[in-house]
Amino acid sequence: MNQNINRRTFIAGIGGTGIAALAGCSGEGDEDQLAWHSGGTDGTYYPLSGEFKTIVEDQTDYSLQVQSTGASVENVSSLNREDAEFALIQNDIAYFAVNGTGIEELEGNAMENIRGVATLYPETIHVITQADSGIDSLEDLEGASVNTGDTGSGTQVNALQILETAGIGEDDFDEQNADFGTAADQVQDGDVDAAFTVGGWPVGSVENLATNQDIELVEISGDLREDIMSDAEWFAEDTIPGGTYDGVDDDVDTVSVQAMIATHEGVDEETVEEVTTAIFDNTDEIGTKSEFIDADSAQDGMPIDLHAGAEAYFN
Repeated sequence: MNQNINRRTFIAGIGGTGIAALAGCSGEGDEDQLAWHSGGTDGTYYPLSGEFKTIVEDQTDYSLQVQSTGASVENVSSLNREDAEFALIQNDIAYFAVNGTGIEELEGNAMENIRGVATLYPETIHVITQADSGIDSLEDLEGASVNTGDTGSGTQVNALQILETAGIGEDDFDEQNADFGTAADQVQDGDVDAAFTVGGWPVGSVENLATNQDIELVEISGDLREDIMSDAEWFAEDTIPGGTYDGVDDDVDTVSVQAMIATHEGVDEETVEEVTTAIFDNTDEIGTKSEFIDADSAQDGMPIDLHAGAEAYFN
């Protein structure tokens, strides 16, 4: 494990002024500093990772360097290169990465050193439009301009899978790619007709958008939802409760994947067990998605082999 590489990666990601506040690193005790890769600052991974940082640093001698990233697809590559000790990823991307399948970026490149730690909460598919867009179903996205998420992100993977099942191929719409915050701005400004966001509700960027713009969440339901789950078994039924976002008063049926913590086999067993113990023995200190994060459900939907340190805790 090359801590100097991890440290440089972290510094490059956040810039000098944010190092002390976010990483809490003093330059001493590098062996106790763990790189933790999260996601975009407007999603759920980043604030949740900040809560994990607080818990781990309160309960152990480790310091977590939380880095904002492009999320799942970028994060599995970081774990595979051992540039990070821990990362948050989607369960479908974890499966694709370990097996070298599923999406072009991972095809034929099995990342067999990646290991699971715990599953956390449903990551809900949001399809967002302006309320007066006239887009009432996924089929209405044919010919539209659609932000499918950052290039190579789990969001983009999910969006393209869902659209394909709905009969909309990559040549049937104008694909735009940007992070959640930029996508929300594009919807508000009318620069795209719709945007996909994947995250545990409420997603911050969607909350902010809904306070400034009347929005609609496009429903994924009925036979189409069944077809989506049949075509990609990692999808599950989900519902965004009415009132989660301003102006969206009714429940919205959709689908979700599962967020999870992953690591790699090069991380010491004792380290993984200590970090896992700190988090799951102190779930009462978690505010983000706290209703889902629990030791009893932390192996539900786990698609890859556990790290020995996580196995020691859960088993």
